Amino acid sequence: MSDTSPRNLIEIARASGETDIAQPVDLSSRVRELRKAKGWTLEQAAQKAGLARSTLSKIENDQMSPTYDALKKLAVGLGISVPQLFTPTRTAQVNGRMAVARAGESPVQITTTYEHELLAPAISRKDMLPYRARIRARSMDEFDGWVRHEGEEFLYVLTGRIRLYSEFYEPVEMSRGDSAYYDAAMGHNVISVSAEDATILWVTSLN
Repeated sequence: MSDTSPRNLIEIARASGETDIAQPVDLSSRVRELRKAKGWTLEQAAQKAGLARSTLSKIENDQMSPTYDALKKLAVGLGISVPQLFTPTRTAQVNGRMAVARAGESPVQITTTYEHELLAPAISRKDMLPYRARIRARSMDEFDGWVRHEGEEFLYVLTGRIRLYSEFYEPVEMSRGDSAYYDAAMGHNVISVSAEDATILWVTSLN
């Protein structure tokens, strides 16, 4: 499993030749900021995330690079998606912004089930979090429970064929050009049912 630390994301961006890309946020500071925004102690946040207090303390003090499972537990405990852990807190609206990202220039986070490519990385304060995902999972058994977080989510199939699982609906098979819009607080997971890894566009609201 690849390192998903902010330092590694910066190296990926620099290697791609992108010089104006906004640096990803520091994960340790971001987790601490999110925890304090909810008024939680380390003990309370660790309980919410299902992590040991010592593990959360090490993450907040940049003493360890968490696994994807730990990142997922943190995101679920905080009520956000995993990519939002690497997205700065949204502040006042800035007008007149635009950023063009060329193919292959965006930071990539590789996990056992998905490969996320964060889009529009130069925009640091977004209302939406767009990313392209390569679906590596082939079975629900590869997930440690449901993915769920605050906000709404839009999914658009780019290549291949997927099966969208959700907490309150029957599984739905989708192919290129199909899309779905759903409440992200509802448990959801996606697997590829085509021979090759399917790819999808995901857009998550940050409200």
